Amino acid sequence: MSQEVDKRNSVANIAPTRPGRLRTFLESDIVYSWKRQPVVILATLVTLVMFAAALFAPWIAPQNPFDPGQLDLIDAFTPPMTTSEFTGNFYLLGSDSQGRDVFSAILYGSRISLLVGFAAVIFALVMGTALGLLAGFRGGWRDALIMRIADVQLTFPSILMALLIFGVIRGFLPRSMHAEVAIIVLIIAIGLSDWVQYARAVRGATMVEKSKEYVQAARVIGLPARKILFLHILPNVLRPVLVIGTIGLALAIIAEATLSFLGVGMPATQPSLGTLIRVGQDYMFSGEWWILLFPGVALLILALSVNLLGDWLRDVLNPKLR
Repeated sequence: MSQEVDKRNSVANIAPTRPGRLRTFLESDIVYSWKRQPVVILATLVTLVMFAAALFAPWIAPQNPFDPGQLDLIDAFTPPMTTSEFTGNFYLLGSDSQGRDVFSAILYGSRISLLVGFAAVIFALVMGTALGLLAGFRGGWRDALIMRIADVQLTFPSILMALLIFGVIRGFLPRSMHAEVAIIVLIIAIGLSDWVQYARAVRGATMVEKSKEYVQAARVIGLPARKILFLHILPNVLRPVLVIGTIGLALAIIAEATLSFLGVGMPATQPSLGTLIRVGQDYMFSGEWWILLFPGVALLILALSVNLLGDWLRDVLNPKLR
C-alpha cells in the first residue's frame, strides 16, 4: 500500500505544471515581437511617459494654467530655461502672453487631448460595432441602409464632417453654454465622423463568421439571435476593431487639435494642444517661438508614438502580414 502511495506522489511531482497567465503572456508571440523591435519599444516608453505625465499633471506641473490666480502677467514672454527677474519663477519651456507656464499648459492640454481622443474612439467604436453587427448579421434593408449612409459619409473628409456636426450641435445650444459643453460636443463630433471604418470592418467580419459551423450549431440548439451576436460572433470580430481603435486614437487626437486650431474646439481658458498651437501661431514671427514650437512637438511625438504602436499591433494580430 505504501509503495502505491509513493508511486502516485512521484508521478504527481513530475507532472507538468500549468504556467500562470503572466508567464503565458510573457512567452506569447506579441511580447516576442515587441522585444525584437527597438522602435516599438521606444514608442511604448514615450507613450507611457506622456500618458503618465498627463494623468499626474496636477502634481507635476509647476502651476495650474487654468487658474487665473496662479498666473503672473509680469512674467509674460519669458524665454525657456530662464528664471523671471520679477517673481523668481523658473520656466522650463518659457511662458506665453499671459504669463502661463508652457510646460504646465502642455501637461494640462495633453489631458484634454487624450480625454477627447479616448472618448471619441470609444464612442465611434461602440456605435460602429453595433451598426456593423446589425448590418452583417441581419442583412436586407438594414444592411443596405447602414452601408449607404456610410458610403455617403465617406465622400466627405472626416474633418469636414466633424466641423459640420460640431456646428450643427452648437447651433442648437445657447451661446452661454458653448464653453461649458465644448469638450462633449468635440467628442460627439469626432465620434460621429469616425464610426464608418468600424462599421465596415465589423460588417465584413460578421458576414464571414455567421456562415461558420459554430453559429449554425448555435441556431440549431435554439439560441436567440441576441446571444449569438454578443456571445459568439462579437468576440471573434473584436480583433480588427481593437487595431482600428489603436490607430484611430492618434487620428482622433489630431482631429481634436485641428478643430481647436481652427477655433471651433476647446476655448482659450481650457486649452488643449491644438488651442496652444493656435495661440502660439500669433507669435511665430515676433520672436516668441517657444509658444508654438513646444506644443507642436508634444502633439507630434504623442501622435507618432500612438501611430507606431497601432501599426505594430496591426501587423502582430494579422497573420497574413507576418
